[in-house]
Amino acid sequence: MLRRVRQCLRQVLFQMARRPDLLCGAIVLSVLVVLAVKLTCSRAKNVVAAARPPVRFFSPDAPVVDLYLGQLDQVERLRSMAEVSLIFFYAPWCAHSMAARQEVQQVAKKLAKQVQFVAVNCWWSQGKCRRQNRFYQYPVIHLFYRRFGPIEYSGPIVAPYVESFLLRVITPLTYLPSRAHLEDFLSNHEPRVVGFFQFNSSPQPPGYLTYLSSALQALKRDFRGDVRFGVITSKHVAEAISLTEDKTVYLHRRLNSSLIFPKNERNFTSEAICRWVFENHQSVLQWLQPPGTKSHLLEQELLKGPALLLFLPHNPLGSEPSPLLQQVADIAVRYHSCDLSIWDGSFSWRSRCCQSVFLPHTSTSTCEVCLTLRPLTPPASSAQPHFNQSQTKEETDFQEVQHTGLKCHTNRTLRFYLLDEALNWPLAMRLGASDSTNVSLHQDTSTRADRSCDASFAAIVNLKDETHHILHRSPAATLTESLEAFIRNFSAPYSLLQRHLVGEEDRNGISPPLLITELTTSSFLSSVMDLQKDVLLFYYTQWCGFCSVLNHILIQLARLLQGNDTITVARVNVARNDLPWEFMVDHVPAILLFPKFRKHLSVKYPDDLPITLPNLLHFILQHCSSADPADAQSVDTQPSGPAAVLHKEFQALRQEVQALHQARERLSKQLAQLWLDNRRLKFEVRSLEEKLEEQHREKSRQLEEALRRLQELADTSESLLNENTLLRKVILLFVESLCLVSWDALMRERFRK
Repeated sequence: MLRRVRQCLRQVLFQMARRPDLLCGAIVLSVLVVLAVKLTCSRAKNVVAAARPPVRFFSPDAPVVDLYLGQLDQVERLRSMAEVSLIFFYAPWCAHSMAARQEVQQVAKKLAKQVQFVAVNCWWSQGKCRRQNRFYQYPVIHLFYRRFGPIEYSGPIVAPYVESFLLRVITPLTYLPSRAHLEDFLSNHEPRVVGFFQFNSSPQPPGYLTYLSSALQALKRDFRGDVRFGVITSKHVAEAISLTEDKTVYLHRRLNSSLIFPKNERNFTSEAICRWVFENHQSVLQWLQPPGTKSHLLEQELLKGPALLLFLPHNPLGSEPSPLLQQVADIAVRYHSCDLSIWDGSFSWRSRCCQSVFLPHTSTSTCEVCLTLRPLTPPASSAQPHFNQSQTKEETDFQEVQHTGLKCHTNRTLRFYLLDEALNWPLAMRLGASDSTNVSLHQDTSTRADRSCDASFAAIVNLKDETHHILHRSPAATLTESLEAFIRNFSAPYSLLQRHLVGEEDRNGISPPLLITELTTSSFLSSVMDLQKDVLLFYYTQWCGFCSVLNHILIQLARLLQGNDTITVARVNVARNDLPWEFMVDHVPAILLFPKFRKHLSVKYPDDLPITLPNLLHFILQHCSSADPADAQSVDTQPSGPAAVLHKEFQALRQEVQALHQARERLSKQLAQLWLDNRRLKFEVRSLEEKLEEQHREKSRQLEEALRRLQELADTSESLLNENTLLRKVILLFVESLCLVSWDALMRERFRK
């Protein structure tokens, strides 16, 4: 049987050998089938590559424990080993984390013996920190003082500021062993809190830990630590401020009477003490640190009223305030208190303060007057009087009224704000400061001290009036004198200060004349108020889309008026250039025309009229000045009369007619040029049409030839298919005949037997 099958196959191969085309088709078909089966069986499955394991973020020589796998469970064990710990949560890809890494390493090298520095990778997906914490920004710094915390640091991540904050956490309380230390502690312009606790009975008297926690609680709200907490353990020192009872918290205020924490009205807890301090403390100077360029912190403060912004060189690590800061603080204290508070040798205290007193027979009107505050019942000792929060105004005897002081001579209330020039100098430049290189925080102390003696930048910003003024110091005047005169001039009924205008810089280089003159703040008045030219001014901004649409119309207008030397087409970007109020507009785009010799008769383009080239030309010809310079100069010398008026009108009409003739000639030239361009374009269109027709015919011929060849291929393939079908039938018949012949022979042989 196998022999017969082999014979059949040989016959089939013999027939295929006689037809080579069938053999090639069979081979190609078999190869394609094999390839399809192989590709189907060897298709690769979707494979997700495993994430790369994180690496160490901090350098190995830095004294920072880097938990780059997010081992949050080890943080508690590390915190228990140190009294103060700094936890730095970071993301390896975060640019802010990379920038803060160098600052933290610098601080860690200085305070490694006092603080435990731990860094945790909170972005590793398999880490415990990523699963338990949800931080919306990186990096995040938390500090722990023993078991108290976390205290989140919200200041700038710069090494001096971070180090200063760490020192505040390490020593939250200042020990005051003597009256000299107490006087020095309370003489600062910043708020001060003093706690009196006697350590005779026990190592830690009752309430001391609560007071310590309140000092740490205050650092959560004030990263600069301006509200300092001190502690007194000697009864003799406590008597200097009339503190006799143990477990007493005293809030020192320079402008009004000092206060004692009401233990009978509030619970003696750290949260209550901290809240009471921030509700009642008084600050004559406030430091601002906007967290970013889009911060609303500065806007919230400016909405409260006029603000005096002073950009000073600040050293956060300085033990003593700089002389420049001390001068500013003295001015602020004098401004708010009308007279400097006086300490005598026996710590007696006299304060003259500006108070808001209600006028008689009125309900809303108040005025600022300077009042000398004296208690009705003076204390037994000659110490500074203190008042509880519950005391009212009736308990104070206003013995005299004096109008001597900086604030009492003004009719506006100023708020004093300080900004570090090393961090906020771009804001000072936006307000009008010179582009000078400010001192960096990483420079040495001597350089910053030398810089503190130089003149700093100061500006008064009035957001309500949308104005600001900058301080121009004279070389002969001191900072105190300059600031005092600056405040007086601003607060005068008729201020002598000029509004400072901030604008773009003019191009000093030689540039070719432009069709449209670009104006800035400095070149605005000199260009617009030029008596020899009519100025068409276009107001725009970079964010106004409709202003950009009108640019082509202005360019066409400038080209049309290019030969006229008496008309200037100009524009000004009002978003980048401050202008005087009399030249401002209420919306953009806006167009104003300033005629020559009649600048006070400027005309605004109608808002309901479309801004087109014909309308602009009609507007210019209608309102532009036509008087000659000689006629304009002789206006004051020649007597006025009907003849002179008619002569001027005749001259104006004649010049308008001449201008119209010149415009008609230019338009006729442009029309002739347009006619020539139109004729040239028609010839080009005709030639292009002929080329397209020829290409169309050629492509049609090629398509017909391709269709003919495709038809031939289709006929050939059909004939091949028919021959293949016929050959298959012949093979089947041949195989059947062979089978029948073999079967017949087999049966005959059996029958013969």
